[in-house]
Amino acid sequence: MKRFGVICKTEFYLFTRDFFSFFFTLVFPLLMLLLFGGIYGNMPVYEGAAMGMMDLTIPAYAVMITGVTGLMSLPLTIAGYKEKKIYKRFDATPAGKKNILFAQVCIHFVMTLIGILILLAAGKFFYQIQIRGSFPAICMGIVFSSASMFSLGFLITAIGRSLKSTSLLSYLFYFMMLFLSGATMPDMLFPDNIKRISSLLPMTYAVDLMQGIFAGDSLAQHVTELLLLGILSTVCTVTGAVLYKRQDWT
Repeated sequence: MKRFGVICKTEFYLFTRDFFSFFFTLVFPLLMLLLFGGIYGNMPVYEGAAMGMMDLTIPAYAVMITGVTGLMSLPLTIAGYKEKKIYKRFDATPAGKKNILFAQVCIHFVMTLIGILILLAAGKFFYQIQIRGSFPAICMGIVFSSASMFSLGFLITAIGRSLKSTSLLSYLFYFMMLFLSGATMPDMLFPDNIKRISSLLPMTYAVDLMQGIFAGDSLAQHVTELLLLGILSTVCTVTGAVLYKRQDWT
């Protein structure tokens, strides 16, 4: 555990030194919140509605953070280590490549939680957002949302043969889902043809899950989202592991 703690500490320092990961995980969502909050405030979604704009926006931005860490930062970190043969070097040491990989997942998940906590604190302080969901349900929503994005990112690194190809796939998946899932703008504004595309994207179900739980829904009301995200996480993780065994990625 002491050895693993040292590895995590090192990976944490590397994460904070990566401007892209640090900025888009901790700073960019906050700037988006302040920008749109300054425009709309926490005005009701519609006349007479109990939920305000920021009450719905913050859970969606939380999913945005899981997308940044799971689809962008983690895959590009793994791809960079693969290309530079860093895992191969660690495999010859007591640390081992599995510990390095697991530490990277842990650090990215911790940074995801920190980013979400910053959003919640800003939402409470500036816009007095309402969080009606229970703490265990919110934690479960974050875990399922993060697992789906992280596993998809892991699969992307297994498909990409180089850092350049992995970057292309990461950018493609992330930005497509970011703008079509309701993570940046409410999906109620989408036309019907965009909604049909949105229904095919995993991040859409993560946004629906998080918004529902924050609004006070029980997990039983979101069984479909939980099942889909759980299946996606399992399939992507297993498929990625199988693909890695068939290639010399160390």
